[in-house]
Amino acid sequence: MNARQLEVFRAIMRDGSVTAAANSLAVSQPAASKVLHHLESQLGYKLFERIGGRLVPTMEANLLYEDADRVFREMEVLKNLARTIGERKVGLLRIGASAPVTYSVLAEALLTFRKAHPTVKVHLHALPKKEITEQLIIGDIDLAVTLSPIQAPTVRTEILAGVRIMAVMREDDPLTEKTEVTPHDLVGRPIISYGNHADVGPSLNRAFEQYGLTRDVSIQISSSVGAVPLVSGGLGIALVDGLVQWNIFRGLVSRPFSPAVMMNVTVSTNSARPTSRFLEPFLKSLRALL
Repeated sequence: MNARQLEVFRAIMRDGSVTAAANSLAVSQPAASKVLHHLESQLGYKLFERIGGRLVPTMEANLLYEDADRVFREMEVLKNLARTIGERKVGLLRIGASAPVTYSVLAEALLTFRKAHPTVKVHLHALPKKEITEQLIIGDIDLAVTLSPIQAPTVRTEILAGVRIMAVMREDDPLTEKTEVTPHDLVGRPIISYGNHADVGPSLNRAFEQYGLTRDVSIQISSSVGAVPLVSGGLGIALVDGLVQWNIFRGLVSRPFSPAVMMNVTVSTNSARPTSRFLEPFLKSLRALL
């Protein structure tokens, strides 16, 4: 399977037909069909069957697709790297950030960084942690800034700062009169928070156990920003990170959750990939802000 065959196979899987794939690749339909037939001849089995006028992937095609897609994206990363090296006059920093980081400290850190490096282009990938991890491993990004460590064999993680868990509620909630919110205050109230599988989940569970209570999450979220419409809609009180400045959202206020439970702002890099020369200048800005 060469690069061209891989590209055509991936496009057909993605677009659903040879004609659509040919259009997206800007080639003729016969040319795309020829590449596909050559690939199937080399492999010795069919990748697609025509059923009811539609092109349907075979079991073998589905088994191949995930790895084929990953290899193709890695090839694209390599092409982009070669292009970037050839354009040394223009710098590039590729950042993966979780939603809480994107909605809080990232803009100010980038503003400071770009004052010192105005010609550097920044590619920001605001994604869930799982996707950020994948992009860091295959080399789509230079660094990841998240609210929990990324654990992978070649990934190096540094804790930049601790962030306290906050109770986020509507401004008309009676609990706004308190300076801190405890597990006892939340008895009988729907809780919006992270699941037990999240890094901070066990710590939150222990905080409730100290009061002889069990943390019962009514609505589970993967990112704190997702709690905004839920709390605003009166669906409960959110126990989420304090990195986001919750008062920027109209009608919401936050109070520290007690006993204190911490999350960590972390930066991760892949030691198996080249390091951007702009990594340290950006981290200097982020560390100073935090």
